[in-house]
Amino acid sequence: MSIPLTTKSLEKKDFKIGTIYFNNKYVLTHFNEGVDINYNNFKEVGNFIKYYFKGKEFGYIANRANSYSINLNDAKIFNQSFPNLKAYAIVAHSTYTEKIFEIENHFFAYNRRAFKNVEEAVNWVESVLV
Repeated sequence: MSIPLTTKSLEKKDFKIGTIYFNNKYVLTHFNEGVDINYNNFKEVGNFIKYYFKGKEFGYIANRANSYSINLNDAKIFNQSFPNLKAYAIVAHSTYTEKIFEIENHFFAYNRRAFKNVEEAVNWVESVLV
């Protein structure tokens, strides 16, 4: 995968399940192909996010260039764990990913939107956090 131009100005941190890019307003995730995201294997990433933002409002952008799943049984725990998450954007690289996102919306309480590219997602997240 080529790194979107937007991420070149962000800090990068690698985890077992993928890579996150971050700045003072948002994180952008790029998870590995085939990963099943659940609360337990996301815990290391989640703890980093909580430490980094320390209760400050932030945005989350999921660049879904790879195919991976999110365990919807853990949605309630995710919703409770990040009360300062104010904007959740996904970058959908396929129609299939957009359909999965629509299903996920029934389980997650966050302000969520889907976009076709990272730049649009970043612009939306930053507008919400103003």
